[in-house]
Amino acid sequence: MAGETSDRHNQKRRTRKDLLQAASRLMKQGRKPDLEQIAEEAMVSRATAYRYFPGVEALLVEASLDMAAPVAEDVLRDASPDDPVARLQRVDTAMHDMIVANEAQLRMMLVHTLQRDEGSELPPRQNRRTPLIEAALAPARDRFRPADLRMLTRALALVIGTESLIVFKDVLQLDDAEARKVKRWAIRALVQAASKPDAAT
Repeated sequence: MAGETSDRHNQKRRTRKDLLQAASRLMKQGRKPDLEQIAEEAMVSRATAYRYFPGVEALLVEASLDMAAPVAEDVLRDASPDDPVARLQRVDTAMHDMIVANEAQLRMMLVHTLQRDEGSELPPRQNRRTPLIEAALAPARDRFRPADLRMLTRALALVIGTESLIVFKDVLQLDDAEARKVKRWAIRALVQAASKPDAAT
């Protein structure tokens, strides 16, 4: 039963990703597609597309962000495998720069997320930050106990991403340089807290 639930959840995530990738492909052709065209490109029904996105604007906004999201291979190219803090700070810098460049669209995406139906089993957003965090930590996996590595990955997702930038800007009212400084400090502190006692950071 648990396996079936997991399979359904993974299928829903794949369908959502397929819709975003289909929209991205059409947009790269210089088109502003409607929901029906995107559904056809993703090889799903129009009704299925509407279950995942409230309308074409929400889908196009997120697809444009999907296109702008940093890729682990690019961000971590030539990064030392021996320094997880430096690798994570590279990831954070790339994400931070993308967020600053696309702030209005990201805020709009958050609005669409908050407006989704209560109790919906559909994934509200793509998780772009965790694969980047996992890629940054991968060469140093042995420095952490498995449970601590999972906890570290989740804690870092609170620091790296759109929501943290909104906290720095709207709540704490920090400028960009100070926000980046606080995040660098938090990343180092989290890695040190999660590391095995004999692991070098």
